[in-house]
Amino acid sequence: MPVRFLRYMAVWTILVVLFALQGYATDAVRGFTWNASDYIRWSMIQWYTLAALAPAVFWLAARYPIEPSRRLRFLPVHVLASVAFTACAVLLAASVAHILEPSQPPVAEQLSQFISKYAVTDLFVYWVLLVIWHAGRFYREKNRRTVQSAQLQAQLAQSRLQVLKMQLQPHFLFNTLHAISTLIREDAAVAEDMLLRLSDLLRAYLDDDRQEIALASELELLDLYLGIQRIRFKDRLTTRVDAAASALDGAVPGLILQPLVENAIHHGIGKHAGSDQVEVTAYRDADSLYLEVRNHGSTLDMPQEEAFGRGVGLSNSRLRLKELYGDTATIYLDALTPQGVVCRVRLPFRAMPARPGFAAGVAA
Repeated sequence: MPVRFLRYMAVWTILVVLFALQGYATDAVRGFTWNASDYIRWSMIQWYTLAALAPAVFWLAARYPIEPSRRLRFLPVHVLASVAFTACAVLLAASVAHILEPSQPPVAEQLSQFISKYAVTDLFVYWVLLVIWHAGRFYREKNRRTVQSAQLQAQLAQSRLQVLKMQLQPHFLFNTLHAISTLIREDAAVAEDMLLRLSDLLRAYLDDDRQEIALASELELLDLYLGIQRIRFKDRLTTRVDAAASALDGAVPGLILQPLVENAIHHGIGKHAGSDQVEVTAYRDADSLYLEVRNHGSTLDMPQEEAFGRGVGLSNSRLRLKELYGDTATIYLDALTPQGVVCRVRLPFRAMPARPGFAAGVAA
C-alpha cells in the first residue's frame, strides 16, 4: 500500500510540475510573471485536490461501469457525477487557496477564479479518469483471459498426453506380455531382458508427466521400446536411429516418437510378410527441429486426412503438436520410392538439456 500510494502521488506530482511550468511559460509570453513559488502553489492546490477526489471517481466507475450491455444505463449517472465532481473540486480548491494565500482574499473571489480557470479542466479530468479506469480494467481482463486460455491449453495438452498413454499401454502391454510368456519357455534370458525393458519403460511413463523433454531423453525411451519390438519380431525387424548431435538438446513433446514408430511397425511387418527396417532420423536446420520415422514395407494408399483420422497415434500426435506449438509445427506423411512411408515432423527448435539422472533412471 505505501508503494502504491507513492506511485499514485508521483503521477499527480508530475502533473503539478508540468502545469506549473505551462503557467509560467504562458505568462512569460505575455510579458508578466509571478514568483515561481506561486505557480507551484497554485498547481499543487489544483492537482492535489483532484488527486484527493480521484478515488471517488474510481469507486463510481467500479460501481457503475460503462459496458456495451449497460452503456446507456449508467451514462447519465456519470454525467451528473462529473458535474458534482467539478463543483467539489473548485469549491475545495478555493477553500484551500483561501487558507494558503498570504493575502487571504475572500473565498468568493477565489471560487470565481477557480471556476473561470479550472472548471472545464476539472470536468475533463473526471472523464479522463473514467477512461483510465476502464482501460485498466479491460487490460487486466485481457491478461486474465490470456492466462486462463494458456492454462486451459496446457491442461488440454496434459490430458492429451494422459489419453495417449492410456491408449498406447493396453495394446502394447498385451502384445509384449504375450511375447514374454512365449519366450519364458524358449529363452528365459531374452524374456528377462524384455521384461526389464518393459519395466523401465513403464516406470518412465509413470514418473515423467512433462509435456516436453529433450530429444536425447525421448530417444532413450524409444530405445527401450525398439528393444522390446526387436525381440518380439526377431530377425524380421531391424531398426536404425540417426540423430545429429546438434539436435539432441532440442525440446520435443514427450512420447512423440513412440506412436509414430508403432504406426510404422503396425503398417509394415505388422500387416505384411517378410522383413522390414524402421528408421528414425533427427536433425536441426536453423531454428527448426526435424524428426522422421520411415519404414520400407508399407504403402501410402489413402489421403493424408483419412490416414490421420484412422490412426490413434497419428491423430493424437497431430493434435498435441497443434496444442503445444500452434501453426509453427507440422506433421505429414509421404510415400517413399519404390516402397515405404515416412512421417515427417517439424518443430520450432528450443534448447532443453536432458534432465540429470534421467538416463540412469530409465536404464536401471
